[in-house]
Amino acid sequence: MLVTSKELLLDAQKNHYAVGAFNVENMEMVMAVLAAAEEQNSPVIMQTTPGTVKYAGFDYYFANVKAAAERTKIPVVMHLDHGNSFAMAMQAFRAGYTSIMIDGSKLPFEENIDLTKSVVNVCHASNVPVEGELGKVGGKEDDLENDDDNPYTDPQEAKEFVERTGVDSLAIGIGTAHGVYKGIPKVNMEVLSAVRAVVDVPLVMHGTSGVPDEQVRDAVRRGICKVNYATDLRIAFTNGVKAYMNDNPNAFDPKKYSAPGMKEVTAYVAQKMQVVGSVGKA
Repeated sequence: MLVTSKELLLDAQKNHYAVGAFNVENMEMVMAVLAAAEEQNSPVIMQTTPGTVKYAGFDYYFANVKAAAERTKIPVVMHLDHGNSFAMAMQAFRAGYTSIMIDGSKLPFEENIDLTKSVVNVCHASNVPVEGELGKVGGKEDDLENDDDNPYTDPQEAKEFVERTGVDSLAIGIGTAHGVYKGIPKVNMEVLSAVRAVVDVPLVMHGTSGVPDEQVRDAVRRGICKVNYATDLRIAFTNGVKAYMNDNPNAFDPKKYSAPGMKEVTAYVAQKMQVVGSVGKA
């Protein structure tokens, strides 16, 4: 059941829900995310960042997710999150990823269009959908860092960007940030609604870890179709492992101390699937 993201996100857009996209760092997190998807009967997007694939390589992560997808009837997408160059996008494409993000948001507008369109041209030839980004998601995670003073996506630029690049989905800047928030984040719903009014492809929200659930629900009601979670999955897994090791300081079997981490990830992902409205949509 390894599928592309295009059909999933179009269905989400049509039926007013979103699909959760969860960053997976190892085999245990892949298994835990799939367990949640099966429990909730929800489609799921698993994704890796440039920092993650630097750790083990595209082939290792793709093999993990492919094996998971072959064990289930749940639709599973393998997505490159924040691909930062044409070369990296092509590495993921050749490895078998079924959805590619090319993030040219730090580039000038015209250069972002040129880079994104070059990836779209290659990927569309093999029916692999592409996510682009316009506007900036703040914060820092892995090798991703941005502290732009004006992160919001301009709606008219978004309309032009989609028309000229042919992207299948668009990540937009609406006030979210990567990493751990220092305070309570506030999504700019006015910018989201303004972009939705002029852009007809599924919209994506990055940096959602730590965003209050009600804000996420409101964003989905206003047109967000893919919601990314990363930092909180890492925290959940680590908290489970730490709790086990605190109670069992002499433990040495990775299977033993990873299981509580997986349980924490499964519970977190299942709850977020309920928030984005994808339960029962598989």
